[in-house]
Amino acid sequence: MLEGRERGWALAAAGMLLVSTDSFFIRQAEFDAWTISFLFAVASTISLGVLFAARTDTSATVLLRRDPWPFAGIVVLSALTQLAFIGAVNNTAVSNAVVIVAATPIVSAGLAWALLGERVERRIAMAIAATVLGIVVVVSNSVGAPKLDGDLLALAAVAAVSLSLILWRRHPRVDRPLALALSSATLVLITAPLASAGSAPTRVFVAAGLMGLLFNPLGRLAYTTAPRYAPTAEVALFTPIETVTATT
Repeated sequence: MLEGRERGWALAAAGMLLVSTDSFFIRQAEFDAWTISFLFAVASTISLGVLFAARTDTSATVLLRRDPWPFAGIVVLSALTQLAFIGAVNNTAVSNAVVIVAATPIVSAGLAWALLGERVERRIAMAIAATVLGIVVVVSNSVGAPKLDGDLLALAAVAAVSLSLILWRRHPRVDRPLALALSSATLVLITAPLASAGSAPTRVFVAAGLMGLLFNPLGRLAYTTAPRYAPTAEVALFTPIETVTATT
């Protein structure tokens, strides 16, 4: 049985491996980002809401009143992360988006030091540098021409996920399924007015459904649980898994 940091590493690796399927499903859907985001958000709200209801006897109201501000921050940042990443993949080359996302360990380590006082061990700093450099070398031939809107959305996703990791680390008792379900519900409200679900072909519902009901929720649950056991920079070090799997 894995304990401590090793459990955090395993959760982060498994989480990013599952979340890395997002790029595949988004490309398979071949539809506008608003509709994909809306359908994905509906599906993930259902799956995460059911999981929350099944695993706890404490009401959502009680949990929200206990930690209102951490919940609010996590919900907003998680919704922004999903929307920004889906928009990035839809508006620039997948390789561009995931290469930018590979910078997450650097951003997260800097924020963890500034906001939490977490010092990055030399071996972790070297691992981050080597990983980011390796990713750039491996996918450099597949990076397309820069597209300002898509690349900026990828940068927004990096900032949002890095800040959310800080909150998960700082507030470990925040209920993961509830917070993620609320973030998905928030995404539903944001994207509903701009979605065109009525004109979407079957493939969009299948892709968004698989992404929202199974792969993404499981991945996010694992990844957001990892900061309970391992420092922020070490959890973020597993983010480039998405870069490798999404560009192969």
